Amino acid sequence: MSLPYFNQTGWIAIFNGTETEIGRTVRVEGWDQATGTAVVVDRKRGVLRPVTDYEDFSHLEPADQVVAAVPGGGWRAHWTDQGPGGTPLTEQVLAWLVTSNGRATAITVDAHGHVEDANSADTFIPPGEELERRAGA
Repeated sequence: MSLPYFNQTGWIAIFNGTETEIGRTVRVEGWDQATGTAVVVDRKRGVLRPVTDYEDFSHLEPADQVVAAVPGGGWRAHWTDQGPGGTPLTEQVLAWLVTSNGRATAITVDAHGHVEDANSADTFIPPGEELERRAGA
């Protein structure tokens, strides 16, 4: 699972890409204490590196700062046409990520154990309710 817009620093770095590397969004991991420059993980070197060391660094953008994770509590996310062949799909909410600005985002897990956010869900089904009852309400 990669949710670059959620992190503890509250910032992401935007890179435009080069001839050998595609454009990308990378979590800011912290700040260089000497210069105050944002640092990101250089996966090839295995070190923290200032964003200004990259020729394709563009800018920083605010990210949602996660302050808590709350269990899914039996909620389910439902999409009307995201299943196989455009069929309906319902997945369990594993947890709710709560951000510093008070927003909650559902994180779901599918039958194969893949974890993703449910921002595109068409509806959320509360514990103990069925989709059919909610549709008629």
